[in-house]
Amino acid sequence: MKEANESGKVVSLSQRQEPAERIGDLLGAVRAIAGRRLQVLLGNMFEHVDDALFDLAEKAENNAAQMHYFDGMREVRKRRPLVERTYLTQVSRELTGLSVRPAPAAPAGPSPTGPVELSLVAENELEESLAITSMIAKNESRLARDLFAVNQRLSVICGGLKIDDATNPVAPAALSQAFRQAMRELSAEMRVKLIIYKLFDRYVLSALEELYQEINTELVRAGVLPQLRHEVARGETPPDTDTGATTAPADAAPEIDPEAALASELLHTVRALFSTRRAQAGAVGIAAAPGSGPMVAVPTANELLGALSVLQSQLASGPMPSMQSVDPVALGREVVQLKEHLLGQLGALRGERPSQVSAIDEDTIDLVGMLFEFILADNTLPAGMQVMLSRLQIPYLKAAILDRRLFAHRQHPARRLLDGLAELAKGWSEESDRDHRVHDKIKSIVERLLHEFDDDMSLFERLGAELQAFHEQSRKRAELAEQRVAESARGREKLELARRRAAREILDRIGSQSLPPLLHGVLARAWANHLVLTILRQGEDSPAFAEALRFVNEFIASARPVHSAEDRRALLRMLPGIERALRRGLANVAFQENDIERLLGQLHTYYRQQLGEAVPEPGPEDAALPIPESIQPILETDAVEHEPEPGQAAPATDSNEIEQVEQLKSGTWLEFCPTGDAVTRAKLSWISPMSGRYLFVNRRGLKVGDYAPHELAAALAAGSARILSSQPLFDRAMGAIVDRLSQAAASGTDEIA
Repeated sequence: MKEANESGKVVSLSQRQEPAERIGDLLGAVRAIAGRRLQVLLGNMFEHVDDALFDLAEKAENNAAQMHYFDGMREVRKRRPLVERTYLTQVSRELTGLSVRPAPAAPAGPSPTGPVELSLVAENELEESLAITSMIAKNESRLARDLFAVNQRLSVICGGLKIDDATNPVAPAALSQAFRQAMRELSAEMRVKLIIYKLFDRYVLSALEELYQEINTELVRAGVLPQLRHEVARGETPPDTDTGATTAPADAAPEIDPEAALASELLHTVRALFSTRRAQAGAVGIAAAPGSGPMVAVPTANELLGALSVLQSQLASGPMPSMQSVDPVALGREVVQLKEHLLGQLGALRGERPSQVSAIDEDTIDLVGMLFEFILADNTLPAGMQVMLSRLQIPYLKAAILDRRLFAHRQHPARRLLDGLAELAKGWSEESDRDHRVHDKIKSIVERLLHEFDDDMSLFERLGAELQAFHEQSRKRAELAEQRVAESARGREKLELARRRAAREILDRIGSQSLPPLLHGVLARAWANHLVLTILRQGEDSPAFAEALRFVNEFIASARPVHSAEDRRALLRMLPGIERALRRGLANVAFQENDIERLLGQLHTYYRQQLGEAVPEPGPEDAALPIPESIQPILETDAVEHEPEPGQAAPATDSNEIEQVEQLKSGTWLEFCPTGDAVTRAKLSWISPMSGRYLFVNRRGLKVGDYAPHELAAALAAGSARILSSQPLFDRAMGAIVDRLSQAAASGTDEIA
C-alpha cells in the first residue's frame, strides 16, 4: 500500500498497516458516521417524494398517468420504512465487510470507473441503469478531492487493501447501487422510480461532502494519513467548476439553472455510455494486458496537443475546398478516421506509435468526432456550410482537451461560437448572399481558427464577439427590409379584406333580386370602392360606414317597380337623399364633376321611367358613363362567393401538419423545395392577425413568399417544405449522440457509427 505525499508522489505504507482491533474501531467509527448522516439524508429525500409526485400528478397529461403517480405515492408511503432499512443495512454490511475482505488478485486490465450494467437488458432496466451511471459519473467527478482522501485512509486502516471509487462502500457508485437494490422493495412504475432516483441524486449524493469531510476529520484525528495531499488527475473537473452539480443543504432543494443542469446531465450520460461501450468491448484505457508485450506510455496532454497542431497546420496550409466539389461521404470518413491519424502522428513525433490513448482522452476524441459527424449529417445546415464547419474538428478537439468544460457549459465561448456559426449558416443561400458577406464571414472565422488557434482559449471569445457584432449588424439591416415587407403585406391585406367586406355587404343586400345594369354597375364599381375607402380610413364601426350601407339599402329599394301612388310617393321621398349621397360618395372615389352629372342624368332618366313619366330619346350625352381608371369593379359575384374568408374551413390536411403550422413562431426557418430542385431557405417573419397568412423572408429581409395556413400544412405534408430546428447545434448534437450511444448500449454492441 502506498501513500500520496505533499508532492503527489507515492510512498510505501507497508509499515503503516493497522492491527485488527484498531481496524474494527476505526471502521466502526466510519460506519457510525455514515449510518447517522445517510439516515438523515435519506429521510429528507423521502419527505420530498410526496410533493414531487403530487406535483407531477397535477400536471399529468391524462388520467391514466395521474393515477400512476398517485399509486406511486401510496406505494412509497407504505414501503418507505422497508426501503430505508434495507438501504442502511446494505451500506453498513459493506463497510463491515472491508475488515474481512481478502485482497483481490491482480486484474487482467483496468476496470471501468463505477459499475456498468448496460448489456442486453430490458428497456426499463436500461433506463434505470442510465440514471444510475449518470449520477455516479457526475458525483464522482464533483467529489474527487474528498473522495480520494477517504479512499486512501480506508485503504490504510484496512491493512493495505486497495480502496477506490468503485469499491468504497460510501462512494457514489456503491451508495447508488445499494439504493437501487433497496428500490426493488417498491412495486412502482419506472417513471416513478426515475423521479425518486433524481431526488436521491439531489438530496443524498449532492450532500456527500459533509459525510466525507467528517470521515476524513475523524480518521485524521486518529492519526491516519494526517499529511495526505492529492492532485486531481488530468482531465478531471474540480468540484468548483462542474456545471449542474450544485451542493445544497439537506433541508433545501438546490437552485439549479435548468439549461445548465440539462447540458451537464447530458454530458454525464455520454460519459457513462462511453464507459459502458468500453466495458462491452472488454477493455478500458491504454494499459495492455499482462504478458501481451511491452507497455507503450500513454500520450500526455502536451503530446496530444502537439500532434494535433501538426495535423492542424497541414489542414490550414491546404486550399479551402470548394463547397460544390467536396464528397460528403469522403469527408465523413476523414472525420471518423481522425483518431487513427492522431495515433500515427504521435508515432512520428515520439518514434513509437501508441496503440491507444487514455480513457478520458479517447472519450474526448470520440465525442468531438461524433459532434462533427453530426454536423456533416445535419440537414438543418446547407451542404456547403456543412463542409465549411467540418474543418473545425481539430481546433475543437484541441479546445476540448485543453478545457474539459467545453461540453458541460452551455455558455462556453467555443460552444457559443460554433452555435453562432451554425445559426448564421442555417439561413444562408447563394441567392440571399449575392455579396458573399455571410459566406466570407464564416470562412474567415474558420480560417482564423485553423491558422491562429494553438492553446489560447480566449481566441474563441474574441471571434465570438466579432461574430455577434456581425449578427447584430446583419439583423438591423434585415429588420428594416422586413418591416417594409410586413407593412406592404399588411396594407395589401387590409385592402383585400376591405374589398371582400364591401362586396359581401352589397351582395347580401341584393340577395336574389335582379337589378337594372345601371344600378348594379353603380354598386359594383363606384359605391363598392367608396365602401372600401370608408373602411380603410374610418373603420367598419364608423358612422360613415353605416351611412354608406344605408345608401345601399335605399338604392336597391329604389329599383322596385312602382305599382301604386304610395310606391310613387316613397320613391320620390328617397330620390333627394340618393342624389346627395351619390354626389359625396362619387367625389370620394375620384369622379370628376362632369362625370357625376352625367351619371346623375342617366339615373334621372331611369327614375322617370320608373315613375311612368315621358322620357326623351337618348342623346350622345346619355351614353354609358366611362368609369375612371382608378375605379375597378370589385363586385364579381363568383369570385367573392368562392374565395375563402378568414376563419373559413381550409381544405382537408393531416392534423399533424396543421398542428405544426399552428406552433410556428416568428423567427423559425423553413426550407422550401416546390419544384423538386430549387431549394429556398426562408424565415417566418410575420403572421397576419387578419388573414392568418404566414409571411417568409430571406436572410436579407426580402420577401420569399406568403402562405395561408392550409397551404403551408399541405406543403409540409407533401415534403415540399420542412421546418428547420431552432435548437442550438450543440444541443441537437448532444441529444443525437446520447440516442446513438444508448441504442448501441441496448443492443450490446460497440458499433456506434
